[in-house]
Amino acid sequence: MAATVNSILALLLHFLLSTIFSIYIRGRRLYHALFDRISAILNYHHRTPEIIARDVKPLARLPNHLSVILALPPDQKDVTLLLNRLDGLIHDACELVAWSAAAGIPTLSIYEKTGLLKSSQTHLHRRIEVTLTSYFGATNPHKPTFSLRAPNTQSYTPPASPPSNSHSPPHPRQRPHITLLLLSAADSRQTLVDLTRTLASMSQSHTLSPSDISPALIDTELEESVMGEPDLLIMFGEKATLEGYPPWQVRLTEIFQLADYTGG
Repeated sequence: MAATVNSILALLLHFLLSTIFSIYIRGRRLYHALFDRISAILNYHHRTPEIIARDVKPLARLPNHLSVILALPPDQKDVTLLLNRLDGLIHDACELVAWSAAAGIPTLSIYEKTGLLKSSQTHLHRRIEVTLTSYFGATNPHKPTFSLRAPNTQSYTPPASPPSNSHSPPHPRQRPHITLLLLSAADSRQTLVDLTRTLASMSQSHTLSPSDISPALIDTELEESVMGEPDLLIMFGEKATLEGYPPWQVRLTEIFQLADYTGG
């Protein structure tokens, strides 16, 4: 009899704790959803560069190179859905470019694992120009110029764009310039493997001494072939995953995750 009572009490206690925890999780999700929605409405920049500049002014420092991971939902076999997702991906990329330009960030890299965004450079270039015009105006003398490039592909640079130099601020009389780098999984580990094979081959042929192979040399080679280390990497979603992001370049990068709060 006592064992039966103890079992019933244990089940009731388990049910009570599960109910309380379930209510807490759902309440937390609701709180974050409402908070994010209200914050998005109150703090929306309305495509006004002055508001964006004002928002980032209190920051102690801005990243010289900002990197963002964007992802397509998996298993998009329907062509119409895939095109809609690509259009949304291009829209997000354009908004990131315009926001970064307004915030004064000279270099933006966007990593999309499949390479779909990277293969749409011509269309993306036109959409970025439209978005920048929407933010800054067609005749604004401070409307930024931009260059678009991806490793192992031809660069897209508008006419009369000043040369990109992410390590020095633009001259006061020059229009601001932002460089957009498009990355995919093809620029990740395989690039590092290819570089390793090349260095090993040069060492075996005595073209390069093994003592000359150093982290600084690898940094230089990868910066020329892919990109340098970003100062800040932003990822979205509930799970913190790099989606195959280039591993060498992210060694010393500060990583910030924006969760969707779908998992509590």
